Amino acid sequence: MSVIDYEAEYNNRARVPDHPAHIAGWIADAADYREHTPPTPIPFGPGERAVLDLFTPADPRGAATLVFIHGGYWQAMERSYFSHMAKGANAHGISVAVPGYDLCPDNSITGIIDQMREACRVLLKLGRPLVIAGHSAGGHLAACMLATDWRAQDPDLAQDSVRAAYAISGLFDLEPLISTSINKALGLDAESARAVSPLHNPPPHPGAILDAVVGGAESAEYHRQSERIAASWGEAGVATRYARIDACHHFDVIAGLADPDSAMTRRVVALAGG
Repeated sequence: MSVIDYEAEYNNRARVPDHPAHIAGWIADAADYREHTPPTPIPFGPGERAVLDLFTPADPRGAATLVFIHGGYWQAMERSYFSHMAKGANAHGISVAVPGYDLCPDNSITGIIDQMREACRVLLKLGRPLVIAGHSAGGHLAACMLATDWRAQDPDLAQDSVRAAYAISGLFDLEPLISTSINKALGLDAESARAVSPLHNPPPHPGAILDAVVGGAESAEYHRQSERIAASWGEAGVATRYARIDACHHFDVIAGLADPDSAMTRRVVALAGG
């Protein structure tokens, strides 16, 4: 039986040596999109990171608001790097929210989940259900939002207030991270990792939709994670879909969200009722 090198499997920056160029590209593309499509900032908690940027198209359509949650292993990045993730859906009349959150180690993963729930609650008060997209750690958070009992969070909300999640290169079982360098900022042990892992918690409401997609060039562990959540939640009655985005690695797999004509954009627009 072979031993899995979790450090090699999950250290995406080491796996993609030119990742700084991809991140610089995100920042430039995001700034350009904000210049041409200024968002409405909506605070949802204390601090400068507890703000969501709402990108509203000139002719809003669709039944739901799309939310994009950024990655960075819960310890890096910020919402301003990802404004252009609204471009594809905005072109189809779908409003898109890009929330920020406080990072580990100053925050905890539990605290980030709570922040994203509050961001979603504030958006839901605007009157539309949500579809949550997320990348990497954001994929984990998207799954957590789909599995949230929203009526328990707020009796004025419907249990199915979050209709679907589109998790890109998501993480759904956090126990493999415990032995890696990533965990230095997270501080997870076996108990706390399971507590924040969607695979080890109750699945979403029946009728929920989960797409778990992964870049074809990503590690075997990333594919295993998405295959497992699709299988597990599928058995529980969730409409799940696992798919590979051919030839993409961890840092270019999200590019389709900025392209109005991409298959990725068409899918999230369909999930949002556009």
